[in-house]
Amino acid sequence: MSKPPSDSSSSDAPLEVPTDRPELPDLQQVREAIEAVDVEILQHLKRRMELVDRVVATKLDRAFPLRDPPREEQILQRVRHQAVELGLDAHEIERLYRLLMEMSIARQQEHVRSLAETPLRVAYQGVEGSYSHLTAQRRYAGRKGGVWLTGYGSFQAAAEAVRDGTEDLGLLPIENTTAGSINETYDLLAEGALTVIGEVVSEIHHCLLVLPGTRLEDIRKILSHPQALWQCKSFLESVSWAEAQAEFDTAGSARKIKEEGDPTVAAIASESAAGVFGLEILRRGIQTQQGNYTRFVEVALEAATCPPDVPCKTSLMLVLRHEPGTLGEVLSRLGRRQVNLTKLESRPIPESPFKYRFYLDLEGHASSERVSAALEEVRSLTVDLRVLGTYPRADETAQQAS
Repeated sequence: MSKPPSDSSSSDAPLEVPTDRPELPDLQQVREAIEAVDVEILQHLKRRMELVDRVVATKLDRAFPLRDPPREEQILQRVRHQAVELGLDAHEIERLYRLLMEMSIARQQEHVRSLAETPLRVAYQGVEGSYSHLTAQRRYAGRKGGVWLTGYGSFQAAAEAVRDGTEDLGLLPIENTTAGSINETYDLLAEGALTVIGEVVSEIHHCLLVLPGTRLEDIRKILSHPQALWQCKSFLESVSWAEAQAEFDTAGSARKIKEEGDPTVAAIASESAAGVFGLEILRRGIQTQQGNYTRFVEVALEAATCPPDVPCKTSLMLVLRHEPGTLGEVLSRLGRRQVNLTKLESRPIPESPFKYRFYLDLEGHASSERVSAALEEVRSLTVDLRVLGTYPRADETAQQAS
């Protein structure tokens, strides 16, 4: 009988150790390599912060807001795609870059605080690309010491930032040649504390902005600030199949279209807003009146000096005695003193139903002999007379905010 083959798995058989197993790297060497990479990362972060210092200097000189949400979103979108290509977790990379952006903003703010000459802090309503932003940019760009622009979600919030000292001054629209007076600004002036220290007039050109490839017949809704919708009333009537919807801001409407990506929605905003948010201009110059101008006022806590050789305006708020013919007598007394009236506006007093405040703009300085004497004559006809400000009259040539 033949002998069975031996069992190589038996306990008395010698073990064979594989000789082709790769050798594990030395842990200390790997840690040192990681530390070297960390040093490189920190060096690149230092370089990035140095570039941030250069960015904020340019922003202050050219009157750009420190915070740039569209730019931040572009960066996040880019790094998400790059993370996927490199096999990294896109969500974690986005979280990391959001922290890095906050670090950059903090660096910019610290840079501003370290300057020997403090930049002028200006509040406006809206976001980058809004008409208020564009007007502020043209108004203050190149100012010695720079300008720190900050957009707020409402006129009230911008005014409150000036009242509490967060901002040095605010730039608020007060009237438009097509849509008329902007009542909210008049009401904010009535609340007190703010003084008008300047004015600027901008020519406004409205555009219809859409997602690339959208046709006019595709649009079902058009977004914009109520003032812009009113200024484009004739155009809106010509596209009756599209519903007009009021939003807090023109450029904010453009941003909303970009974020939501709905091709049936359009916005009325500036040409600049189209560039900021990557939208297509479907129609230009859609305002009802081609000579469409908005007057803005600068407001601050303290009055500013109006040079004696510069043409000035004075803004007043009056509450008249409740007697027949009082308003007519006020106007007569101003006329007898050769005071030229350039604006007359009435607004209801909220706590007194069907009683009104009157806002007047006059040519001349409040402390000049002619205007001062006229105000003294008028005062006896009022229960409240306030000088809202004396300031240089806007140049006859309007800036273009498009």
